[in-house]
Amino acid sequence: MIRLDSISKQIGHQILFIEASAGLNRGEKVGLVGPNGAGKTTLFRMITGEEEPDEGQVGVDRGITIGYFSQDVGDMAGRSAVAEVMEGAGPVSAVAAEMRELEAAFADLDRAGEMDRLVERYGEAQARFEELDGYALEGRAREVLAGLSFSEAMMDGDVGALSGGWKMRVALARILLMRPDVMLLDEPSNHLDLESLIWLEQFLKNYPGALMMTSHDREFMNRIVTKIVEIDGGGLSTYSGNYEFYEQQRAQNEKQQQAQFERQQAMLSKEIKFIERFKARASHAAQVQSRVKKLEKIDRVEPPKRRQSVQFDFPAAPRSGEDVVSLSRVRKGYGARSIYTELDFQVRRRERWAVMGINGAGKSTLLKLVAGAADPDGGAVALGGSVKMGYFAQHSMELLEGERTVFQSLEDSFPQAGQGSLRNLAGCFGFSGDDVEKKCRVLSGGEKARLVMAKMLYDPPNFLVLDEPTNHLDLMTKEMLIKALAVYEGAMLFVSHDRHFLAALSNRVLEVTPEGVHQYGGGYTEYVARTGREAPGLRS
Repeated sequence: MIRLDSISKQIGHQILFIEASAGLNRGEKVGLVGPNGAGKTTLFRMITGEEEPDEGQVGVDRGITIGYFSQDVGDMAGRSAVAEVMEGAGPVSAVAAEMRELEAAFADLDRAGEMDRLVERYGEAQARFEELDGYALEGRAREVLAGLSFSEAMMDGDVGALSGGWKMRVALARILLMRPDVMLLDEPSNHLDLESLIWLEQFLKNYPGALMMTSHDREFMNRIVTKIVEIDGGGLSTYSGNYEFYEQQRAQNEKQQQAQFERQQAMLSKEIKFIERFKARASHAAQVQSRVKKLEKIDRVEPPKRRQSVQFDFPAAPRSGEDVVSLSRVRKGYGARSIYTELDFQVRRRERWAVMGINGAGKSTLLKLVAGAADPDGGAVALGGSVKMGYFAQHSMELLEGERTVFQSLEDSFPQAGQGSLRNLAGCFGFSGDDVEKKCRVLSGGEKARLVMAKMLYDPPNFLVLDEPTNHLDLMTKEMLIKALAVYEGAMLFVSHDRHFLAALSNRVLEVTPEGVHQYGGGYTEYVARTGREAPGLRS
């Protein structure tokens, strides 16, 4: 369906592709992987025709429809979320727009004299709408939006009033409703809660068309894709299997290539020593010349490319008392809505609580109560002895000083630390080279989140309260964070939609439901086994 034949592409001084080739066949589910900046988005843009390769060709079969979801959703306002989603569904959306205009005209007293003509036009438009299965389309649009956790009120409200994350979901819903022959999805798992993520996972698994996607959620990718295309060093390499198989195969290939490289280097060293030793002896001239010619003809084995991977050993957290935080008969509500009633909950040293619940259940509210960012309406929240808390929330990013650079911000927080240590810390969280000189005001949301987390974990607290800590982190950074927190000896209370993060780090689960709060011993994996569901909002 789609072929990339010997494509080359350079942007500025950066070479992204050198005679790279790959393909996407009918019905395939492909994961596109590679380091940040490797060219994943550029590849999508070349497939859609928004950019051209410098050399080579991008071939798309005649008549193939392509739906492309990117992180740049553009402006949305003036329509309901349902209307915005239906707008991307082709001719039927134009008819629906005409019907909305006519309905508005019916209520316009200044156009009362045109009523017969308007009614006639509305009848024609309605007939065409029915012919295009428009009423079923609206139902499907609502079904997709519901799957992405929209309430009825949000579906019918002005899309312009939604936050950026919810607008992303609207843009994604447009592509899903369109059901093109090929979907290109650039980070569709961003901004989704766990329930929406699992719904999308099932939708894409059952989708009959071809799919190529990027994602920083390894579990999400593992369950959907059956092929991996890797961008690395300007080339495209294809692996059959899911992301986990790709990781294993890549490691095995690197090991084999390293062994071949070392064998060849040993052979070359031996030959070069012979040549150096006997090149001045006439009696060995023929042998020396023979070996020189042999070396000239050898195809040199390159050592495997090493991905830049910085590991950071966080200092040990000071020990807290056994009781880290206690909530006693806590009540909390907003207006007439009650979130918690008589909540009793306790975190003890070394416990790692994953907080789970549907949208609006009160997960972030619980973390705010524990962190002191919100006061209970009744009851008490008490920190234990020697507890040093670190709280990560989205609003933390607003506290960064805009005119300070990334490096200056780290220096401000840790004036006694050495430059090498701080640069190592910055590199762990995706700030390498000139990135450390960026001013905080120009950082993206993801970069700000990584900087806040870096500052929090360098001088580690013994109690971490984390609200969606893996948002915006790429796979390599996320793995580094998981490894660092796996040996962290303090207590944790966290919300995450990343199942790999949940399974790797939790040893307790607190499930928040409208019927009350339920506590489970054992981590996320045991929770799934016990309840038969991966998230509270799903049916078992």
